[in-house]
Amino acid sequence: MGHEIEEMVLRRGHTVKLIIDIDNRHDFVEGKFGEIDAVIEFTVPESAFSNISKCLMMKKPVVSGTTGWLNDYGKAVELCSRNATAFIHSSNFSIGVNILFRLNSELAAIMDKLNEYKVSIEEIHHVKKLDAPSGTAISLAEGIIKKNKGYNGWSFPDKPAPDRIPVKSVREGAVPGIHAVEWYSDIDRISLRHEAMGRKGFALGAVLAAEYIAVRKGVFTMNDVLGF
Repeated sequence: MGHEIEEMVLRRGHTVKLIIDIDNRHDFVEGKFGEIDAVIEFTVPESAFSNISKCLMMKKPVVSGTTGWLNDYGKAVELCSRNATAFIHSSNFSIGVNILFRLNSELAAIMDKLNEYKVSIEEIHHVKKLDAPSGTAISLAEGIIKKNKGYNGWSFPDKPAPDRIPVKSVREGAVPGIHAVEWYSDIDRISLRHEAMGRKGFALGAVLAAEYIAVRKGVFTMNDVLGF
């Protein structure tokens, strides 16, 4: 993702001032961030909140695409407010996936009146993906829970419960990402499905988010960026 984001930043006419990875952590100091308008953070769950916190305390707007750390999301929001800067986190910055989030929410609201339908979610990713289920699958489940009184949580398929959305995770090959939501009854099935062809869509969305928050203050979502 780092390489894709760097390429997209340059393609959209911006400058990459600093890249930090495991080999140059010593550069993660305030003196190196003077001319930076926004930070894009794609790392790992174990270090995400620490990375985000450091940037927010330097009053730098932060775009975060790392999943698996959201127990500390409220703390990040507080830091953003305290330092009068900007912050946006998304489990998936793909424009197509954010359209899927919107459609998923609307369909869940419709299905709230149709008890004969049940729902399931499946996500498929490359074998190197660390978390399961994906943050995007969890976001899809949460979108359904907000709009449909029949569900109050999610579970893996091997631990079924009537009020839980079954979420199946598959790890195979080099799949960039497939997410499918299926509502089914005794008479038919309705499916929403998104398949990423590569990582450029994620990179574009992250850079669009950085452009958006670089001139704003507050906590935002991709709905704000895309005008949904």
